[in-house]
This record gives sequence, structure tokens and C-alpha cells, in this order.
Amino acid sequence: MAPPLPASTLGASAAADAPPIVRVAGVTMRYANGVTALDGIDLDIPRGKLTTLLGPSGCGKTTLLKIIAGLLRPTTGTVAVNGKSVAGPGPERALVFQDFALLPWATVLRNVAFGLELRGVARSEREAIAAKYIREVGLAGFENQYPNQLSGGMRQRAGLARALTVNADILMMDEPFSAVDEQMRRKLQEDLLSLLAVEKKTVIVVTHSIEEAVYLSDRIVLLSRRPSRVSAIRDPGIAHDMPPDQIRRDRRYLDTVDEIWDMLKQYLI
Repeated sequence: MAPPLPASTLGASAAADAPPIVRVAGVTMRYANGVTALDGIDLDIPRGKLTTLLGPSGCGKTTLLKIIAGLLRPTTGTVAVNGKSVAGPGPERALVFQDFALLPWATVLRNVAFGLELRGVARSEREAIAAKYIREVGLAGFENQYPNQLSGGMRQRAGLARALTVNADILMMDEPFSAVDEQMRRKLQEDLLSLLAVEKKTVIVVTHSIEEAVYLSDRIVLLSRRPSRVSAIRDPGIAHDMPPDQIRRDRRYLDTVDEIWDMLKQYLI
């Protein structure tokens, strides 16, 4: 097994000026069958930025995301959000699943409003808020459709709208675009950046795609092969206000994709 690469925080000086919104300290996850997924993860997530967790298949990216979400408890170590220890799910965190996780018997409007319904928000208020985010993700006119009447891309938009509706500080996305084709994946990536330019959320994304990570991210956290450690951190330094095609032709984008591939392919040997 190749040793983890030395961690790097190139371009991270600005983020160091403000306290992180998420602090992961010494997190190890060891399952009952003896498998260690995560081994002493130390990681700060900067506020108001999009951070991607990237690494070889099976390295524990989703496990780490679920620990931050409060869905799993680590064997050792702690996670703090806004300086408070995480002991379970909380209203400051919202999770978008890769399989959409929509209620098949509910309309788009009710699916998007569902989180507010669980919180006891009055129907008129929650439906008005849901309608706003349905418009923002480009689903206006589909409020009364059911999930089986939507394309994969539309279902993912509905899942994103539902996460935004609860107005969480942190939006967590587990392989959010893996279930759609490449053309729709690119469109959803572009739409996500446009939406975040307005919403100003902290976002944590798990992906297997180097290109997606570099295109979307303010910061990329590279995880090693299991038992996983933080092997490097890269800040691409790409201005997301450029047109999408210009970003994908930008020398920084191309060089960062190549650099990360060179770093990760050692784990595939």
C-alpha cells in the first residue's frame, strides 16, 4: 500500500482567517467486522465554500459525510458544527442523496415542502417557501407532478430544492449527479454553481469524478485508500463567474485535473 501523500493547503490562507463551519478532529471509523474505513481524519471545512471529498472507490467518502451529517457516530474523534459537538442530525445540515429519496406518493410541491412539514410549519407558509425554491431550481410548472413523471435530472432538482427549503447552513451532497447522463450532469453542475452564487451556502460534495470536483470546488480534499486519511488538499483557484466552457478550458482547471489524477492513480495500482 502506498503511503498517503503529504497534505497540502495551497491557496487556503484566506480561509484560515475565519473559523471553520465544520471541524473534524481525529475521526476514526472502525466497523464491527474489523474493517477500518477512516483513520484519524483531521479536517476543517471553510464557511461559504464548496468543498469536495474525492478519493478512490471504497475509501470512506460517504462514511465521512454521514458522520458530519450525524447519521453515523465515529469510533473515536469528534465533529463540531459552528463550534458545537455533533451528536446526531441537526437543522443546520441538509443532505441530498444520490438516489433522490423522494416520496413516490407525493407531488413535487409536497416533496419539496416535506422538511418544513416535519418541523410543523403551516401549510400555506411551507408551500410558499417550497414554490420559491422549485422556481429557483427550474421546476416551475411541475409542482403537481409525481416523481415517476419526472426525468432523473428533474428528480435531482427536486431533491436539491427540498434541501434548500429547510434553509440549513450546510448542504451535503452524496454523488448528487451520478444517476443522470453526462449532458444532464454538466447542466446540473452549472445550475448548482448559479444557485450557490445566490444562496451563499456551505456545501460538501462527495464525488468520484475528478473533473466534477475541479469544476465545482473551492477546495478539494483528497482521501487515501482505506483505511482513509487526508492525503492532500487543493484549492483550484478558479473563478466560478466565468462561462462554463471557459472554466473547462482554463489552464488552472486542466492542470489541476492532471495533478489530482497523478496523485490518485497511485491508489489504483
